[in-house]
Amino acid sequence: MNEITIGIIGLIVLLGLFLTGMEMFIAMTVLGFAGYAVIVTPGAGMAALANDFHDSLENYSLTVVPLFILMGQIAFNTGLAMRLYNVFHKFIGHIAGGLAVATVIGAALFKTMCGSLLATSATFASVAVPEMDKFKYSKRISCGIVASVSVLGSLLPPSTILIILGILTQESIGKLFLAGIIPGILLTLFYMIVVFGWSRINPTIGPASNLKFSWKEKFKTLPEVIWPLLIFVIMIGGIMQGVFTPTEGGSIGVFSLFIVCLLKRDLTYSLLRKSLQESLRTACMILMLVAASTIFGHFIAVSNIPAVVADWSTSLPFHRHFVLIIILFIYILGGSFMDDLAFMILGTPIFFPVIMSLGYDPIWSCILIATTIGIGCVIPPVAAPVFIVKNITKVPLMEIYKGVTPFLIALIFLIVLMFIFPGIITWLPSVLMPS
Repeated sequence: MNEITIGIIGLIVLLGLFLTGMEMFIAMTVLGFAGYAVIVTPGAGMAALANDFHDSLENYSLTVVPLFILMGQIAFNTGLAMRLYNVFHKFIGHIAGGLAVATVIGAALFKTMCGSLLATSATFASVAVPEMDKFKYSKRISCGIVASVSVLGSLLPPSTILIILGILTQESIGKLFLAGIIPGILLTLFYMIVVFGWSRINPTIGPASNLKFSWKEKFKTLPEVIWPLLIFVIMIGGIMQGVFTPTEGGSIGVFSLFIVCLLKRDLTYSLLRKSLQESLRTACMILMLVAASTIFGHFIAVSNIPAVVADWSTSLPFHRHFVLIIILFIYILGGSFMDDLAFMILGTPIFFPVIMSLGYDPIWSCILIATTIGIGCVIPPVAAPVFIVKNITKVPLMEIYKGVTPFLIALIFLIVLMFIFPGIITWLPSVLMPS
């Protein structure tokens, strides 16, 4: 049995173990060690296992992960999403589809503090859907938009997906953050256009409300928008100007948010403890996945699968765009059948070298991968954000999927735009962080 056959068997067994419910990091660790030991030697397998876990967890760049997760948990537990939603509720809630648009804008701003896809869906399912119910919004649009806004977390910094992609591909996290800003803003605008268009075509789906607020009441809420944006600008601006590293930027973000929440008396000891516990749990899960993917990635590397796939893909009588579309489709399919982050960690060591062999820009490629991962996480059968919205709102899954569909079209349109105009991704990093 040659190395490639062993590698293919390892991938098939890994998918089988995932379907049994085994934790992904355990399956990747066991198969990575076993495969490496079979192809090289058992002693080399033991050495690779020890070195890969040590080197991965000792990696300084990984310290950014728990910091940004903690910032997101503090924002989540102190009710930032509710206050952001209320600001735009007061400004545009009275127009047709306004509450759904307030959800989109509130979620986009919430993403500047929280990189978690699932936290956004859970928060706005609890905050926005009941409010839209009061004004007779269709469950289809209210639940559909709440499930869909989670995808903004794949693009807008401080995205956990972009951080992990930067670590896996050895690309600048600061450049990835910058590269995701314009696509994230465009996706926010596309979602708003979908909501307004849908409400105009069918006024009963997002009716206008009679509830209006005075300009004094509206302007009184604006500080709730200003301080998250200020923290975001300081954090991302410092990273892109080289004033501090992403880890230092994460520290500044957490400390700034901590001080603001203390001054506003939003953060109690019990909420801080809860935030720390949840952050520790999530960070440990991600760090173990990264370490496990390292040993599994080395197994796949010695099996020679990436090199063979790269050679095969470059020899195909098709345009390179066609090959890339197939790879992105695999990401979408994989993200729909298993945890999006786990599949990204599993698939990127295999497919990213192939994409590079086709001659694509690495930053552009990473943003495309992040966007397609976002698509995979809102389509069946897994679709974790959809299931979270379903569990909180008790709305049938099929109704939520029908609501998600128009926003999926907006996502696909964004990917097409990024293909046609790659500068949407590459312009901002090239201007603000030139090599």
